Amino acid sequence: MSVLGIDLGTTGCKAAAFSQAGHCLAQGYREYAAIHPQAGRVELDSREVWGKVRLVIQEIASQTHRDPITALCTSSFGEAFVPVSGSREILGSSILCTDHRGTEYSDALANDIGQEAFYKINPNILGPQYSLPKLLWLRDHEAGLFGKADHFLFWADLVPYLLGCEPVAVNSLANRSLLFDITKNDWSDELLSWSGMERKKLGRIVPGGTLIGTVSDRVASELGLPPGVRVVSGGHDQCCNALGSGCIEPAKAVCGIGTFECITPTYGEIREPLRMLSLGLNIEHHVLPGLYVSFLYNQAGILVKWFRDTFAPADAAPHGTDIYSLLDREMPEAPTNLLVLPHFDPPMWPLHMIDTSGVILGLKTDTTRGEILKSIMEGETFYFVDSLLALEKLGVETREFMATGGGARSDAWLQIKADIFGVPFIRPRISEGSLLGAAMLAGIATGAYGSAAEAVNVFVKRERSFEPHTLRHAIYQEKLKLYRELFPATRNLLSRLHRADRLPS
Repeated sequence: MSVLGIDLGTTGCKAAAFSQAGHCLAQGYREYAAIHPQAGRVELDSREVWGKVRLVIQEIASQTHRDPITALCTSSFGEAFVPVSGSREILGSSILCTDHRGTEYSDALANDIGQEAFYKINPNILGPQYSLPKLLWLRDHEAGLFGKADHFLFWADLVPYLLGCEPVAVNSLANRSLLFDITKNDWSDELLSWSGMERKKLGRIVPGGTLIGTVSDRVASELGLPPGVRVVSGGHDQCCNALGSGCIEPAKAVCGIGTFECITPTYGEIREPLRMLSLGLNIEHHVLPGLYVSFLYNQAGILVKWFRDTFAPADAAPHGTDIYSLLDREMPEAPTNLLVLPHFDPPMWPLHMIDTSGVILGLKTDTTRGEILKSIMEGETFYFVDSLLALEKLGVETREFMATGGGARSDAWLQIKADIFGVPFIRPRISEGSLLGAAMLAGIATGAYGSAAEAVNVFVKRERSFEPHTLRHAIYQEKLKLYRELFPATRNLLSRLHRADRLPS
């Protein structure tokens, strides 16, 4: 028997089948692009995405006849929903969180209920990026489509529905809707009443790792799957990433380093929620019972890509040499004498500002390219330190990070993080944690593994540990004090600079 993990992102879907011993048997990937119907609108063509998901499943099913797939599970990005009919027909596009529509509804929610009272029900920071503002926009501006839809499903719940299961909403994704009561672990009667949304259109709440049905015989035949494949509820990709990285107990965190860096600490209870609110933190169910996660995030890989494209174009590297490996070797071992404010794009969390920008302080004519790159990595890491320290005061400490994503391939970057945070960073052999977590949930729910710990023991193998260097950590502690002064010292100047940029030429 084998299990199939599916992971849907905003730019592509990937899937892989794993044997019970944890070996990857087959994997596939299909890309799709966001569409922009007009300025400020960002969507996915839902039918195209589902078509790509089908192709990936077909590709993997064709390669696993010797070890047939017996169960599957899906992980997906949050917030975005898809309108569907009771006959399992996709009715419209999926509005992404970066779409500008819905601000008036999140503003009204903040005005009518208030951020603090709202947070006690659904611990998110109100904004238009979540599902509810988009749903209400759809209701008021595309009434025909809204009225025709029998269900609005998140992507990780849509896949099981289209495979033949009942409409459900896994709790970690339902939390992203602004309609979920985290304490009751169910849709909030108060928020449903305020919004006018019908409970039946949103699906029954289930936790991650729930057996919710089997692939219908018709769909199984179309996809080349064996009959009777069991379908397990998945979850928000970052929550699946926590499981797939082995973060199944408090004091562990995932550090996903991609275009953005997302640090996901795991903890066992919600302490002082209003202090969590003051830190700008959301709270969400892990895909395992009795655990919660929060997300700390900002730009990361996009800054390194900017540096590469600006200072080290691909043709600058010898033929056959990876430019990132070349740049890693140019970085000094010691902490740099530069300070970087990593606001090259507007910071995403906990600050939400547009009148700021990046700063590189301390440049000299003998500053090397490697020093600048290392200072960028230092600056984007400093960005997270105070939030993690604040969490420690709430009893949410992190003694170890599991590093995933493309940035985790950089030995130098992981060593910088270990030296700054003062705790080990572990690189697992398989860095696609969301995909792996989905496959592990499928195995746990169907009895292939007796517990999450057993599944982690099978799937999560450590490739290398990066331990903090005592002297470098001490130097970074002093440098952190300077970093804390950088934004306050430049904030007014950066704001004035942005205002000047908007003056007519």
